[in-house]
Amino acid sequence: MITGLAHTALHVSDVDAAVAWYRDVLGLAVLSPPYRMEGDAITRDMGELLPAPVVVKAAIVGVDDGSDRVIEVIEYPEVESGAPPEAGIERLGYTHVALLCDSVARTRTELEGKGVRFLVEGLADVAGLRTTWFADPWDNVFILVEKVRRPEAPYFRQL
Repeated sequence: MITGLAHTALHVSDVDAAVAWYRDVLGLAVLSPPYRMEGDAITRDMGELLPAPVVVKAAIVGVDDGSDRVIEVIEYPEVESGAPPEAGIERLGYTHVALLCDSVARTRTELEGKGVRFLVEGLADVAGLRTTWFADPWDNVFILVEKVRRPEAPYFRQL
């Protein structure tokens, strides 16, 4: 039985650079620094998903609140992955990662000052939430979410 959500993995071309960006720009904590996995154990885990030799470099970033809800930043050093697709939410599958904040307006202003590329003009108020959208340097899409109507409740209970 499924008992919770553990992580969302974002494929990037350079884990070290991504960890620095998520830490320095977004202010996320580095919960597990970059580490390289290769050999029999990772091949048994992912060998049918990646060409040999299976090598994974990964790190965990997020909010250090004791939960399993984190972002795994992952690189496949032995795989030529090419350029990422342009940031967008219309593709099937993964579309975005939502980050909670206490003030979307203040957070957006701070991130704009750090050079973050926003995908929409301004802020929106929808379904009891205040939102705005941005992309990281690897074109992964994020939404900032502020719970406006009922801050004490989960985001999906704002109506």
